[in-house]
Amino acid sequence: MVDMHRVMGTPRYQDVKRIAVIGAGPGGLATAKYLLAEKAFDTIDIFEQRSAVGGVWVYTPETIESLQKVPQSNPHVPVEVPSWRSSGASNVFGHQERREATFLSPMYDRLETNIPHFLMQFSDKPFPADTQLFPKQETVTQYLEEYADEVRHLIRFQTQVLDVRLQSAEDREGWLVTTRDLESSQEIQASYDAVVVASGHYNVPYMPNIKGIAAWNDHYPRVISHSKFYRKSEQFANKKVIIIGNSASGLDISSQIGTVCKHPLLVSQRSVSYLSPGPEAYKEELPEISEFILEDRSVRFANGRVEKDIDAVLFCTGYLFSFPFLSSSLDPPLISDGTRTEHLYKHMFYINHPTLAFIALNQKIVPFPLSEAQAAVIARIWANRLALPSKSIMQRWEGKVIEERGAGNVFHTLMFPLDVEYLDELHDWSQQGERRDGLENNGRGKIPPRWDEKNRWARGRFPAIKKAFASRREERHGVRSMEELGFDFDEWKRGNGGEKSLL
Repeated sequence: MVDMHRVMGTPRYQDVKRIAVIGAGPGGLATAKYLLAEKAFDTIDIFEQRSAVGGVWVYTPETIESLQKVPQSNPHVPVEVPSWRSSGASNVFGHQERREATFLSPMYDRLETNIPHFLMQFSDKPFPADTQLFPKQETVTQYLEEYADEVRHLIRFQTQVLDVRLQSAEDREGWLVTTRDLESSQEIQASYDAVVVASGHYNVPYMPNIKGIAAWNDHYPRVISHSKFYRKSEQFANKKVIIIGNSASGLDISSQIGTVCKHPLLVSQRSVSYLSPGPEAYKEELPEISEFILEDRSVRFANGRVEKDIDAVLFCTGYLFSFPFLSSSLDPPLISDGTRTEHLYKHMFYINHPTLAFIALNQKIVPFPLSEAQAAVIARIWANRLALPSKSIMQRWEGKVIEERGAGNVFHTLMFPLDVEYLDELHDWSQQGERRDGLENNGRGKIPPRWDEKNRWARGRFPAIKKAFASRREERHGVRSMEELGFDFDEWKRGNGGEKSLL
């Protein structure tokens, strides 16, 4: 039999036995499950700096304004320093109350997902039947707590990864991982054969360097902020507010602030969002801000219009890709300007050293099922059931994406139907793995999701479904299915004669 690993120019990974997973959010949890399912690895350690699973979904009620920098366009920041709070446990029998390390997340009060639960969920765990169609943040947090049950024993909580660096010796390479136990401050080093980075990309806020912004912020401190620090609309009551950006969070936060601020709420945007509900009485849409002007606490927009006496400016402009624990000695570097993670194959594998992999870097996607599909491929490759192509082929793939789509933040952005096609590609790739005795599904292993007709149809329509859901106002909390909002796939299919096009 021809050895396809040799044909494709890629070494087998028979030496991968010890794996570190950084982060116990949705991506890290999914990764651990698929790694476990391979029954090929001796050690799987999950490092989580918080005291609970969930990653970005862990709500932190307090804001830490001192962490902000204005502007913020540099992705090369140090490892985050935690704040500390009481665990809330009772001081029983004289035991000292435990302190917990806290890291600010971008979750805010009354947040609801912009993805319906039946698309959002992991393939092996549906949301509870009584979940509202677009779940609340606290519902998702509880869901992830339950999803983590079978891998919880692998997680080292309140353990922060400080450094990950390549170790090479003769024909073998590995990774030296330095961690800190945040309770004891003890630092530990351990060697791993492979590392999965599942720490997310919602840590370093992006605030562009607009003309005059630094001096304006110095002169009017605490007026400019970022959505990562937003928690409640009440702090904007009766204020003249500008929202910059119209992503999902920008639109949702605008709808909250718009109920309490001075009208109109000013929304600065480069283009119309595909999630936008359209014109609304409480807000006015304006172009980008071209300049911050000290006199009269003013800003100038790209169309020349000047607005004075601004009380609050909230940037909803996203985040920079940043991995402060990855050694700067990596060559080539993974991060330059922070608009994407560089030198990756299929958004996952570090091309020069494919025993370093990333989960869920993509944007405009449905992240939970995509994390599963990526994890299935990574696990099978490191278990030697799948092969990577040669380094030159992987480099050509990255070059082709840059040529077709650009090298900036569009690189990882997969707007529908690109996200559907990518997930299906990963599913199909994972199913090419050689069968192995002892694995589930007749030796095929744990099978990741693939888009079926109904879900693909709904995926293409969920902005419209979200608008219909939001239009119900308080009654939306009782909506459990898209059919209640008039989106019936079976009825649509009958009316279209069973046509194949689902777009």
